[in-house]
Amino acid sequence: MSLAIVHSRAMIGIEASAVLVEIHLANGLPAFNLVGLPDLEVKESRERVRAALAVCGFEFPNRRITVNLAPADLPKSSGLFDLPIAVGILAASGQLPLEQLNDFEFAGELGLSGELRSIRGALGMAWAAQAVGRTLILPADSAAEAALLSSASVLSANHLMQVCRHLLGSDPLPIATPVAIGAPPAMLDLSEVKGQQQAKRALEIAAAGRHSLLLIGPPGTGKSMLAQRLPGLLPEMSELEALEAARIQSLGKERLDASRFGIRAYRSPHHTASAVALVGGGSVPQPGEISLAHHGVLFLDELPEFDRKVLEVLREPLESQKIHIARAAHSTEFPADFQLIAAMNPCPCGYLGHPKKACRCTPDQIARYLPIIKIKLTCHHS
Repeated sequence: MSLAIVHSRAMIGIEASAVLVEIHLANGLPAFNLVGLPDLEVKESRERVRAALAVCGFEFPNRRITVNLAPADLPKSSGLFDLPIAVGILAASGQLPLEQLNDFEFAGELGLSGELRSIRGALGMAWAAQAVGRTLILPADSAAEAALLSSASVLSANHLMQVCRHLLGSDPLPIATPVAIGAPPAMLDLSEVKGQQQAKRALEIAAAGRHSLLLIGPPGTGKSMLAQRLPGLLPEMSELEALEAARIQSLGKERLDASRFGIRAYRSPHHTASAVALVGGGSVPQPGEISLAHHGVLFLDELPEFDRKVLEVLREPLESQKIHIARAAHSTEFPADFQLIAAMNPCPCGYLGHPKKACRCTPDQIARYLPIIKIKLTCHHS
């Protein structure tokens, strides 16, 4: 049969949407066409797949090859479609059996020698695959990440040949084991803060009720030190919360840090950060600082130094615990249930009310400085 259908996933926000990779071989002048709204990175799959199949000793069909990524209106990005395209070409040309393909989902980037390279969003793919009862085949590093979801069926592979031998029934792939989670780093503790009883009490109240908090004080009084200790006052994350936070982290450039699985995030963007860095964005939307702080703490130091437009974008996530990013091709929603804590000086010079240093600011400068802060610090609604 010259038609093969392979199951895969496309990451849209934190959701792994189902994608059918349809491969058709037809008579005619040899060609390799890729359709279904692929981006440049996906289009480059043609050369990677062609080289990998040749190096692995498979016959590349000398026919007209059409690869359709359905649904066509869903944006597709990254090299994760290399593996399903390669498997589909081999199945359509009779080099792999077709009957087993419906039981699996495939994702992975191919090297020119056929080795499999890790991809982003593996945990989200496992989340979606287990909901429909399919087994997910991933590169080894990504499979170890996806296996954090204990209810998912995930197989681990290092090379295209391993996947092919598994489908041929000659050498089954190993079941993925979760990435090793080492001892969690020691949490910062309030006992390390000397004095500041009133501020520590405010921090405890904020932690108990998940209230937003604004710390105002001169430089060197421990505002940042106090903020860094807020995650240690919050209750332990549930397994669902830990998995939700890990799904977002697996999409970011920093990738998932297994040693911090189940530990509440603490994000502290610099005051020069743009609105896109804070809320996320890009042609293929990526999570920003507020989503990476999901179920954790977002700390904004030197609050008046942030651009006012940047602060304005916090209104929506503070009220709805999510952020909506609209693009021409698609709109995406990221969760953003974070606890906001901010710090600022009481005046431009920072020493208003300081017991030893005199403030150099005029009353007019102080009056203009404080009204800059117009963001609404909301309480958490459970």
